[in-house]
Amino acid sequence: MKDKKTELKFFTIAAWDKEQEYLRRMHRAGWRLERVGFYNLYHFVRCEPEDVVYQLDYGPEGAAEKDAYVRMFTDCGWEYIQDYAGYSYFRKPVAEMDGHDEEIFCDDESRLELLRRVFVGRMVPALVIVLLLVVPYVVPALGEPSAYSMVLLALFLVMLGIYCYIFVQFVVRYLRLAHKR
Repeated sequence: MKDKKTELKFFTIAAWDKEQEYLRRMHRAGWRLERVGFYNLYHFVRCEPEDVVYQLDYGPEGAAEKDAYVRMFTDCGWEYIQDYAGYSYFRKPVAEMDGHDEEIFCDDESRLELLRRVFVGRMVPALVIVLLLVVPYVVPALGEPSAYSMVLLALFLVMLGIYCYIFVQFVVRYLRLAHKR
């Protein structure tokens, strides 16, 4: 029987809760997350099936802040796993919780702050990249219709569609949390 396995999974940056659920299901099935690697390769090691809650946070920058940040969660019983793509990964067995599912975010205000950090850290730079790097090549190419310009336009529209999809996910999540407050 194999003791390790790797899976390729994609989650948008606004769907960290889906990623948390996936990791919890894998642990229940006897696969403990070892690490997340390049191109969203999830590396697992075989373990005893256990109900373990995984939590992701879009963490602070800098080594000095990072030590205090990780210590804060480990003091509360969360095991720090790693950082990947700006997110910090934590886990905690349900058996070590006080009879309920704990979260590293205990209120809507801290969840809204997470959304703000991810939006500013990821969505704004992505928009700047699209506008500064892609548009200057697409607009001039449209003036001279060719197969090349149509490919550029199609790629731009796909990128814009993906960005809009993720942007809408953020807005919906933000409005739901803001409305609950």
